[in-house]
Amino acid sequence: MYEFVRSEGIYLYDKNGKSYIDLISGIAVNNVGHCNPDVIAAIKNQVDKYSHQMVYGEYVVHPQIELAKTVAKYLPSNLQSFYFLNSGSEAIEGAMKLVKKYTGRSKIVAMRNAYHGSSSGSLSMMSDEYYSGSFKPLLPNIFFMDYNDLNTLDIIDEATAAVFIEPIQAEIGYLPATQEFLNALREKCNETGTLLVFDEIQTGIGRTGKLFAFEHYNVVPDILVSAKALGGGMPIGAFISSREIMKSIEDNPILGHITTFGGHPVSCAAGNAAVKYIFKKQLLDSVQEKEDLFRALLVHPKIKKISGKGLMLSIELDSFKEVERTMKRCIDRGVIIDWFLYNTNCLRISPPLIISKSEIHEVCKIVLQSLDE
Repeated sequence: MYEFVRSEGIYLYDKNGKSYIDLISGIAVNNVGHCNPDVIAAIKNQVDKYSHQMVYGEYVVHPQIELAKTVAKYLPSNLQSFYFLNSGSEAIEGAMKLVKKYTGRSKIVAMRNAYHGSSSGSLSMMSDEYYSGSFKPLLPNIFFMDYNDLNTLDIIDEATAAVFIEPIQAEIGYLPATQEFLNALREKCNETGTLLVFDEIQTGIGRTGKLFAFEHYNVVPDILVSAKALGGGMPIGAFISSREIMKSIEDNPILGHITTFGGHPVSCAAGNAAVKYIFKKQLLDSVQEKEDLFRALLVHPKIKKISGKGLMLSIELDSFKEVERTMKRCIDRGVIIDWFLYNTNCLRISPPLIISKSEIHEVCKIVLQSLDE
């Protein structure tokens, strides 16, 4: 068992002072690095003012407004209304309620092999019985379609409230949607009056080289879900939509969705600093180049394939046994790497966006050495 006592940039340090490169960013959270100075300063500044106050809408919570304004600048006109929560799972739950309330429909379509969280609602959109079967009964009226399969679009009809999709499926091993599939999905949702919800909990806040992955496709969702890196290392989640759609949960019942700590002022201040830092340092501009470097360096007989986009990459090996061995050898050499829930033959790479080219060379050398051993 490893115990880390401090962190800085892409590094974690154990109690003996040994450094480890965090090649997974705490699972796509620390996009701007650990203990980012701008984020730390924002947290300290906010704590000196106030930490918690009631967030039900009666008071103006300035850090929430500032974070929403910062992110909204980079979003289309139909994604300007924010509801902040504590996590990605909570944001998915809120989005599930919103689509039902706005459309008056109860049917939800999700993708096979999707991962949206571990709460009961989000778990209901998990197709794998191994993960959901022990917690039944789950929510009814959830239907599944195959990712990137145009032949399964007919499951979406006039009774469907929403389709939930990750533009890059995370836990199957960073599988990107095809342009053709997302175009057809958007068209089918338009035809049937169905809302399109993009889960960008992992893909968001710069991980693919855009602030959000949907920008690569020029396919705009009706609802956008964000979390993880949105908080700059602090807990946060959000679902984002139009004012028209969001108004549907304001009444009948009053406070149709409420939270005690959602949009916590300290988390919002940290998130605002993190998003601003990404653009101040122009981190998005180098993501493609860094992806290309990883792909160029990670060449080995044991590597069958590399999938993903930007700085969310999946390295396919022969077996989970080989993945486990490689993970152990990597951490012994000071590199933290991980695997995927639905694709245990793959290693996960999602480093902080601040990783340098020389550091990429270093970690790739260690990964290749670990594969050789």
